[in-house]
Amino acid sequence: MAPRTGAYGRLPPKQRSRRPVCTVTSSCWVCNRIAAKAFKLSTDQFFIEKLRDVVGLYLSPPENALVLCVDEKSQCQALERTQPMLPMGFGYVEGVTHDYVRHGTTTLFAALNVLNGAVLATCKPRQRHQEFLSFLREIDKAVPADLDVHCIVDNYSAHKHPKVKAWLAARPRWHMHFIPTYSSWLNQVERFFALITGKAIRRGSFGSVKQLVKRIDQFVSHYNQNCEPFMWTATADSILAKLQRLCTRISGTGQLDSRELKKHKRQNLFQ
Repeated sequence: MAPRTGAYGRLPPKQRSRRPVCTVTSSCWVCNRIAAKAFKLSTDQFFIEKLRDVVGLYLSPPENALVLCVDEKSQCQALERTQPMLPMGFGYVEGVTHDYVRHGTTTLFAALNVLNGAVLATCKPRQRHQEFLSFLREIDKAVPADLDVHCIVDNYSAHKHPKVKAWLAARPRWHMHFIPTYSSWLNQVERFFALITGKAIRRGSFGSVKQLVKRIDQFVSHYNQNCEPFMWTATADSILAKLQRLCTRISGTGQLDSRELKKHKRQNLFQ
């Protein structure tokens, strides 16, 4: 059998790295500390209070209670590739065509159990307070009645809708904890969204929304069979110290907005 050739009919040169050029370039940038870094500072006036509240739930969860990270992943697209996907081989990455056909979208609602990493998930056609409230009811049925529910969510408007507030007010065991604005990294369910996006959604070809939902359900079912919790180790003080160093560094570049500078000074993020 003839040896497998490369993309242009030639064998890869011997003793040459198979790493893509983009990977090598990125490594050089990181090693030489010239890689661009993105950041977004929260302007939430209660940033420190919310940070300590959420981190406290991760590091010291309350007894007789369940801590859940809840969020939605909207606009999950059912994309059908115009050509069959090429399988991955030794030295060759999986091949996906650039062209695709759209077949609609769905919204993934997920609740991550901080204690054991298990995920309760469901797909709904829209992302409104009605769908969010329906998902809260599903969680309420799944959690034993003798446990309190501490729910970590972001500041999306559906999470603060009057009907949602009324439903929560009628159930004293429910406690909502809102993360600061522009701080999605505080919500551990975002890590699960990254996993399912990279391993299931982007690497598939779906002829309908129904096929996409089926693939998501299969991934969640398999994930829960071997789930492990994400270990949160950073304390609120260590996060604030890191943020203080960042603010001090970028304040000298003249790129920090004066209003943001005053706000962070009021929050004692500067020495």
